[in-house]
Amino acid sequence: MSIPVHLSRKVLTLVLIRQQQQVLLGMKKRGFGAGRWNGFGGKVEIGETIEQAAKRELEEESCLRVDSLLKVGLLLFEFVGDPVMLEVHVFSSRHFTGEPRETEEMRPKWFAVEHIPYASMWPDDIHWFPLFLKGAKFSGFFKFQGHDTILEHTLQELDTLPQ
Repeated sequence: MSIPVHLSRKVLTLVLIRQQQQVLLGMKKRGFGAGRWNGFGGKVEIGETIEQAAKRELEEESCLRVDSLLKVGLLLFEFVGDPVMLEVHVFSSRHFTGEPRETEEMRPKWFAVEHIPYASMWPDDIHWFPLFLKGAKFSGFFKFQGHDTILEHTLQELDTLPQ
């Protein structure tokens, strides 16, 4: 996957927590993606690695701490008319400390894997989330018109993720 030359990029993180046959998602209460169930994550700040940002965002948004994360995906998002491509590094963990708690930004809730609320998530999630649930690594590209219409996409299961 290469980023079109006319677009700059913003590096973001997304963390998905698993526990037995459940996944922890958060209802986004404000900002980009408000009103949708999603994983926990956000921007990488100056001076931190992508993994450090993922851990920080998880704690800020859910009050959970993790010692280690497994990188499971890399997703690129283009929004028509927006000169910034979003580069989202997707991580997972089954080991955490603390109890999920509501924060100013997110309201966490456990979902059984057979009851993932796709209708209330980003439209791309129905494409790549099943790969995550089966333990696969993946990369993909999604081009959106607005926030609800996917114009085109590619998605592939990988043995290893590009660095």
